[in-house]
Amino acid sequence: MRRSVPAATAAATTALLALTLVPAAAETDAWATWEPVTGTPNDYRTTVRQAAPGFPPAVLATDSRAGVQLAGGTSTFLSAGTPPGAAYGSSRGNPYLVLRPRADTATAPSTSTYTFADPTPASGWAFVLGDVDADQVRVAATDASGDRVPAAAVDRWFQGAFNYAGGEDEPLWDPATATLVGNDDAADSDGAAGWFEPDRRLTSLTFTFTRRAGFPVFQTWFVSRARSVTGTVTDVSPAGSSCGVEGTRLVLLSPYGDRVATTTAEPDGSYDLGDVATQDGYVVRATAPDGCAVVGATERTVDTSGTDGSPASQAGFEVREVVPQPVSGAVRDADGRPVAGVDVTVTPPVGDGTTTTTGRDGTYLVDGNEEGAGYAISIEVPEGYRAGPGGATIDDVVVGDEEVVDQDFEVVELATVGGRVTGGGGGLGGVTVTLAAVRGGSALVTVTDGRGRWELAGVPAGTYRLAVDAPRGYTGRDDRRVTVGDDDLRGLDVALARPGALGGRVTDDDGAVEDVTLVVTGPAGTTRRVSTDADGRYFLEGLRRGTWTVRVVAPEGQEVVGRGSLTTRITGAGEVRGGRDFVLDAVPTTATGTLVPAGAPSSAAPSPTGTATTTPTTSPTPTSSATASTLTTTATSSGTTGSGMLPDTGGPALALVLLAGGLIAGGGALLVVGRRRPSA
Repeated sequence: MRRSVPAATAAATTALLALTLVPAAAETDAWATWEPVTGTPNDYRTTVRQAAPGFPPAVLATDSRAGVQLAGGTSTFLSAGTPPGAAYGSSRGNPYLVLRPRADTATAPSTSTYTFADPTPASGWAFVLGDVDADQVRVAATDASGDRVPAAAVDRWFQGAFNYAGGEDEPLWDPATATLVGNDDAADSDGAAGWFEPDRRLTSLTFTFTRRAGFPVFQTWFVSRARSVTGTVTDVSPAGSSCGVEGTRLVLLSPYGDRVATTTAEPDGSYDLGDVATQDGYVVRATAPDGCAVVGATERTVDTSGTDGSPASQAGFEVREVVPQPVSGAVRDADGRPVAGVDVTVTPPVGDGTTTTTGRDGTYLVDGNEEGAGYAISIEVPEGYRAGPGGATIDDVVVGDEEVVDQDFEVVELATVGGRVTGGGGGLGGVTVTLAAVRGGSALVTVTDGRGRWELAGVPAGTYRLAVDAPRGYTGRDDRRVTVGDDDLRGLDVALARPGALGGRVTDDDGAVEDVTLVVTGPAGTTRRVSTDADGRYFLEGLRRGTWTVRVVAPEGQEVVGRGSLTTRITGAGEVRGGRDFVLDAVPTTATGTLVPAGAPSSAAPSPTGTATTTPTTSPTPTSSATASTLTTTATSSGTTGSGMLPDTGGPALALVLLAGGLIAGGGALLVVGRRRPSA
């Protein structure tokens, strides 16, 4: 299979590359690199690293057969004239991975899974699948929560098919199965490819490669976009003092807390943390130089997923020289852990106060306070907390000739309240739970998860009414008073009940039996009747706790196979019980026939043993009104006969045959007698 771009195509590509796509402004696009492939056939590994900092690496595990390779990208590449090349620039000179099926048969596809160290950005990157001609590749992925991405969502990623070698062969995309399929003839060609741009954070990406003909391979490229994170540090020191902003240190953290880049501000306060993968959730942390302090927040969140240079990708900070007299302290919770992001205001006896925010370590500092008495220091209690024993304000603070320290606050995290809603012995999902304050205030509302669990965080202390909106068909305790204190309150379980129900199906050899009556008997002799529908099913609900028996009334001509009644017990949880099925069959019949000659006594009876017997009876004098013998026959349904006779095998009943023979014999005798009678 050829892998090189024809010379004419390569020349055209070079010309197009010279005319197209130099990324605008500071925005940069770059193709991924790969670590060497390790392992053995059907068990290979490597790591792919996107060029954009902040994009997590991915470990590839594949069961491809032998022949896996990293190609250099010098002879085969995606030119700027291809759709992905037009969007991200040419891949020329950048490596790509070549994989094969697990075995060269249509029933042995290979599975190649990329597992990312952290969830990927939700946009700004792409992958390309190439040389898909006599084969096909199915695309699957899991999102940031670990859930499988539906095929309909993968379909949105597909940006189109193309041929990087300048040929006409292009694969087809099947949106229903998220599969890129080669040409209809499964014929070997060159350059057939498709490209994709995911639109959500992913934790894994899987390619299932299936051979259709020949000895195929497929190629994979990755590419990502990066934008810069910039900002300015401003000196806001009071007149007569200054802070050297160029000593301010800036650190960029990924959305998952990993350090991505570090820099220091320029003399004019500007800084540039470089180009990073396009995504939201980055954090820029500022540390002021010695003798200075950051005014306000020391951390700011930035987003590089928009356009280059957008305000969302910039973070500004203010610093000032620390001058007497500073007031400092910390905000911690009841367990001594720092609480960041709390607004602290220092208010002088006269004039407006100065507000700052606690850092990651929970500390704050407000400097430049003139000497005097009657200062007030206060905090804005954050959501989910209440003020601790010392309250939210410290009054009558004196600022003297030394710094004021240890002005600390304690906040108490509000309680978490939770429990479980069950019904019929199992958890009930989607049930609305409301916690309403008895003495006014907003109600807190949540919904149970799939296991019936519910939880409300940040619940202030007080008395509440807990209410559960019982689903249709359920009853039970769904309203009570609860008292919430400082500690978490769990185990507020609500058990709902649903009246019991019994059901099943009645069938015979032909299938469902309609209009069969079933009698259901319960506690204290309670009796209810129900009939089967056209599908042979019956269902009876509203059954209270106790023992219930279902008895089927077999229709005429049928009887129950096995037990004719079934007993079950409905518990206090009111379980719904199905599967109380019955099977009917035809009632076995006993055919009894008696063949007697004309004039024989009507009291002639069958053999008492139930077997077929034949007894010759000789008349004293043969006459035309009687046969030479009388045959009495009794046949049982088992087909057993006596006196050496063969069993009935389903033809005319033996008694009928003998009766017919007797009538014929009698008729013959009458004819003979008639012929001998003299004429009148």
